[in-house]
Amino acid sequence: MEPTPGDIERYIASGLDCAVLEVTGDGRHFQALIVSAAFEGESRVARHQRVYRALGDRMRQEIHALSMRTLTPGEYAGSQGA
Repeated sequence: MEPTPGDIERYIASGLDCAVLEVTGDGRHFQALIVSAAFEGESRVARHQRVYRALGDRMRQEIHALSMRTLTPGEYAGSQGA
């Protein structure tokens, strides 16, 4: 059974404290907006690696593709015009 966007949200949230977490997708290809204070001071690669660690083996076994936008709360607030 293919995972749902809600499944992916739960997987990420179980391993990463997120201020905002939105996942869309069709069961094989997903897009995620992930806002976490844990990303402070990290490069984009390090942020993605943190999300991959939260997903664990699911990234290889269940999720075919995941496109991520990873932001700190400050970056997210700035992107919202706040």
